[in-house]
Amino acid sequence: MKDVVISIRSIHGLGEDGEDRIEFTTDGLYHYEDGTGYLSYLESEVTGLPGTETCMEIRPDEVVVDRRGGVTSRMVFRRGEKNRFQYETPFGMATMGMATKRIRHNFDERGGTMVVDYVLDVEHAVVERSRLTLDVREQQR
Repeated sequence: MKDVVISIRSIHGLGEDGEDRIEFTTDGLYHYEDGTGYLSYLESEVTGLPGTETCMEIRPDEVVVDRRGGVTSRMVFRRGEKNRFQYETPFGMATMGMATKRIRHNFDERGGTMVVDYVLDVEHAVVERSRLTLDVREQQR
């Protein structure tokens, strides 16, 4: 694992008035092996998930996002597919669905960039359309 700088931009409510944007940069750890990027970082107050560790596996055909701590969930992004998952918080648990509309990434040993467009629903009611952009770069010493 090597130290990286992670820039994350998230837009919620795409195509509607009142989009919610979150942009932040954080430190994390990254490893690339056999075509898969492995990334981990700690969430913060900025994301509304303090005390949560996020781990990602970025594979050629899918991205898996595991969260543990204050929030627990396992989201699987695959282009053109809808996946259901449990979203557990200190306030309770909800069954959520996520339909991945588009996913692009170009990861290698040095890091990379990823863009994912998806639609999120809670108990089968559409909540929002979102875009997540993630940029991972080696820390300069």
